[in-house]
Amino acid sequence: MENTAKPEIELVEKNGEVTLSIGGEQAMQAWERDLMWASADMLCEYGHEFYEVGLGLGLSALRIARNPVTRRHTVLELFGEVEELFRTRNPGLPGSLAIERGDFFERIFALPSESVDGMFFDPALDMDVWMDKDLWARTMPEVLRVLRPGGVFVPFFSTKPELRWQYVSHFRSVRVERHPYVAYDTTEYTYGTSGDAYIQCFRKD
Repeated sequence: MENTAKPEIELVEKNGEVTLSIGGEQAMQAWERDLMWASADMLCEYGHEFYEVGLGLGLSALRIARNPVTRRHTVLELFGEVEELFRTRNPGLPGSLAIERGDFFERIFALPSESVDGMFFDPALDMDVWMDKDLWARTMPEVLRVLRPGGVFVPFFSTKPELRWQYVSHFRSVRVERHPYVAYDTTEYTYGTSGDAYIQCFRKD
């Protein structure tokens, strides 16, 4: 499950850098914009109704919701403080965008089958959650159930050129695009602060 404790959440704007901090950790930074937009644009190639896990700074959420093909985009966010920060910075949201509160690892079981064309996945998770093989073995079949035939699952970009084990065994088709990136000098969650990032798009047959 996602971390349901009450971590300190703040938006840090310093020296031209914008960082969403959750529990003292860098959850997301504004330099990611172009990669998030590229991921969102890829998702929107596959349909009209989308679901996103993790709001963050809302870069991908707004990009998806404002795409002309999008009829409905629902974002699930665990922390109310993250949603409040997003709404304060972004008044006048698109009518296609809905934000819900909840824990993805519980909510996924309640989502209707074949109800979305694509899912963008970028929650703030602890490392023990990422490494929980049983959790992912239970969760990913539910993701496939929720996707329509031909629908896609797009996790957040990787700066390491490898397919993520949490997802890859559940799909036959994977599309990968390479994009250059330059992070902040202070960025702690990438493999280096510049180089190539990889957007992975897993397609349900």
